[in-house]
Amino acid sequence: MDAEPIRVLVVDDQELFRRGLVMLLGVEPAIEVVGEAGDGIEGTNLAASAAPDVVLLDVRMPKRSGIEACVAIKEVVPSAKIIMLTVSDEEADLYEAVKSGAAGYLLKDSSIEEVAQAIRVVADGQSLISPSMAVKLIDEFKQMSKPERDQVPGLRLTERELEVLRLVAKGLNNREIARQLFISENTVKNHVRNILEKLQLHSRMEAVMYAVREKLLDIP
Repeated sequence: MDAEPIRVLVVDDQELFRRGLVMLLGVEPAIEVVGEAGDGIEGTNLAASAAPDVVLLDVRMPKRSGIEACVAIKEVVPSAKIIMLTVSDEEADLYEAVKSGAAGYLLKDSSIEEVAQAIRVVADGQSLISPSMAVKLIDEFKQMSKPERDQVPGLRLTERELEVLRLVAKGLNNREIARQLFISENTVKNHVRNILEKLQLHSRMEAVMYAVREKLLDIP
């Protein structure tokens, strides 16, 4: 039996870019575009009614910025995975977006194959964060962490879960982690799910940030 298609919403104020993306994604197997919007407010309303699995969201938009829309969409559809669309991966907004719950980002000059692959990756619960961005985010959270912390209350990760978390923090995906630890990809998925449940977090990046803040990771 075929799996349900991944339901995608495209939110971008550049009509030509948006229409092109919608058209090209329309012919991708197992991906269904359930709506398109030209600004953050319309995008949030559409997300509430269409309940997409994945939202492609432009960082810079009128009426409501991509960051504000990201926060609003996560509130109305917590299960939606959000990919920020950007012209540069150096934009400070991207850090804000990831901290606001985005699963990662995609450059606007990516090929349609890369976009489709990105949609499948985040729908599968993984993050689209380059190792360099992961490092920047971790550094930022290190600065924010308090010099003196009490011991982490109760929620203890196993040694294996910590190993998985360290590799997630380096920007590795499930397959790469599985290869490095000589375990199956499914086992990695289970570990990540357990980590998120134990820490009551929603995404891999949140788990990494939590771990840095609580000094659970020894990242140079």
